[in-house]
Amino acid sequence: MTEAVLEIWPGRPQPLGATWDGQGVNFAVFSEWAERVEVCLFDPKDPSRQTHRFALPVTTHGVRHGYVPALPVGTLYGLRVSGPWAPERGLRFNPAKLLLDPYARSITGRPELPQSGQAANETPDDLVLDPTDTAAVMPRCMVVDHGFDWEGDRPPRIPWTRSILYEVHVRGFTKRHPDIPAELRGTYGGFVHPVAIAHLQSLGVTAVELLPVQQAVDEGFLRPRGLVNYWGYNTIGFFAPDVAHACSGALNVVNEFKGMVKALHKAGIEVLLDVVYNHTGEGNHHGPTLSFRGLDNPTYYRLTPEDPRYYVDVAGTGNTLNFDHPQTLKFAMDSLRYWVQEMHVDGFRFDLAVALGRQEGTFSRRAAFFQAVHQDPVLSQVKLIAEPWDLGPGGYQQGNFPVLFSEWNGKYRDAFRRYWKGDDNLAAEIGYRLTGSSDLFQLSGRRPTASINFITSHDGFTVRDLVSYAKKHNQANGEENRDGADENDSLNCGVEGETDDPEVNALRDRMVRNFLATLFLSQGVPMLLAGDEMGRTQRGNNNAYCQDNEISWLDWELDERRRGLLDFTRSLIRGRLIEPVLTRRDFFQGHHIFDSQLKDVAWFRTDGAEMQQVDWQKPVLRSFGFLLGGDAIGEVNERGRRVTGDTLLILLNADSKPAPFVLPAVEWGSDWEFVLDTSAGRGAGPQGYHAGGTVTVPDRALLVLRRTAAAPSPSPRP
Repeated sequence: MTEAVLEIWPGRPQPLGATWDGQGVNFAVFSEWAERVEVCLFDPKDPSRQTHRFALPVTTHGVRHGYVPALPVGTLYGLRVSGPWAPERGLRFNPAKLLLDPYARSITGRPELPQSGQAANETPDDLVLDPTDTAAVMPRCMVVDHGFDWEGDRPPRIPWTRSILYEVHVRGFTKRHPDIPAELRGTYGGFVHPVAIAHLQSLGVTAVELLPVQQAVDEGFLRPRGLVNYWGYNTIGFFAPDVAHACSGALNVVNEFKGMVKALHKAGIEVLLDVVYNHTGEGNHHGPTLSFRGLDNPTYYRLTPEDPRYYVDVAGTGNTLNFDHPQTLKFAMDSLRYWVQEMHVDGFRFDLAVALGRQEGTFSRRAAFFQAVHQDPVLSQVKLIAEPWDLGPGGYQQGNFPVLFSEWNGKYRDAFRRYWKGDDNLAAEIGYRLTGSSDLFQLSGRRPTASINFITSHDGFTVRDLVSYAKKHNQANGEENRDGADENDSLNCGVEGETDDPEVNALRDRMVRNFLATLFLSQGVPMLLAGDEMGRTQRGNNNAYCQDNEISWLDWELDERRRGLLDFTRSLIRGRLIEPVLTRRDFFQGHHIFDSQLKDVAWFRTDGAEMQQVDWQKPVLRSFGFLLGGDAIGEVNERGRRVTGDTLLILLNADSKPAPFVLPAVEWGSDWEFVLDTSAGRGAGPQGYHAGGTVTVPDRALLVLRRTAAAPSPSPRP
């Protein structure tokens, strides 16, 4: 049977991509250097069968466009682009390669790359044009209908000061959950099953930070090992939710994702996306031609000036997107706005964000990407988080991002890992990290909430493994344990890996509680790695990016020990959110605020005296305390009323032996009650501590006391 001849109208140059208007589909594709852009249509019932192939007839300002009337939702398509083959000039047009539309809203799956290290559709010599047609191994783009009943969805809009982030993988969160139907486990729908929502709410987190959910591609070297890119930091479809997490395929994946966001919003939880705009999944000059390379290589990628055959690579993945070009910048802005406006997400965490701020190779906080975000009426209003490093020259830029961005604080992570391990020469840095890292963020006009504090993240050990392994154990990744960081500031508490030794396990449990308590007692925004609240282990793997299995998935079968940790974490989050001194907007000043009786923060030695400058310079200072003045917050609420709260005294002891602490003199408070002891993991204990009395903090433990009686009035100011 012969297919009907398609009628092709001129169409419109905007919006880019394939847009269904209820009557047909408009196709618009940008390519500055192409000579011809063709659309290939495929049979939805047999995607291997091409039904039509036609050239987009009109060019407007570099955009090829055309309109096909009567083309329905669900139409499968790909692109073929003709132009010069001149790799030495950076031009790699090859019409034998079926390409994904960069603006595709849905993609049917991942490319089926070969079982070898060589990409499916490139010859060993990248200077030679490869005539192999790739339609058989490429997924298809799909035309979608964006109609969706949001039921009046409104984002929770939780202030940064009240935010508790939960870094989590959509698939790994529910894949092993016994109370979720098998067909929903590991999907967008499973993520918002009532039992999953109940866990998030009972934990007290205010936002999920989802590992990449934009359509990704697996690296060719993984398939021979029987592995995949589980984390998803290898994006190829920046508008398309990854269909691997959908339970009903590419046609409904957009609505499934929207349904997940709507359900989380109803539960009062924000949705942040971890996004990868520093590179794409096409790799280096030997990588597969999947989309951008074949569409307009010198526009989308940074090419080396001395030889445009090669790619600038500051991400360690083979290529870097070129934000010096206005079309690439427009592409990123269009994509980000799409996720906010159409998909209702609440913000983004930008992977290797230094790469986004490079102008002609050098990082600048005034780079075009940051300026575009700053002036954008949509993107400037959502939560923005930068991972403040990449692998290029000058790639560590902690504290140097513009005012709208918060940052993953790697210095916070490193400092507290080293402190609780017992390292020396950390006193001054610990002081900064506990109080919001003013040394990193204050000069740029930002507040403590610019610091996203974390002990662990997807990249590295879990908190349980942090205290169970002195070395990485990445053999399952198939790289002979060469991958992953060698320096983790971890300790195994005397035994490498799992053990039945009760003393070792007791110490490990205490260390885990120390890390979590420190996280939620620090100024800034805490980020909890999913599963750390339940003692999840990756068996010592600190680079589980390719482990789509029980190494990475959350284990919901809790024994008494893990259930106790979950309860402890819940209590920490509840305690943080009810104590105004822990969620301040502004940095501490170290003195009295207005007419406050107490300083906003004061630091104490174990003898009860305030710390002096010489104390901060001591090479060994593992035991100290600090007081947060509840009447010296110096802020007003939304009604203009002055904020006050409880006064807390936090005592830390990273030494291997107990530390007696003398409580501060009576002018700081006459009576104190016990709140928290990480050595026992309890939230209640002996009461009735008094000024000048002695409290013994167990070895490697943290205590929190709350003032119950003020100093005698009038009180002399210390």
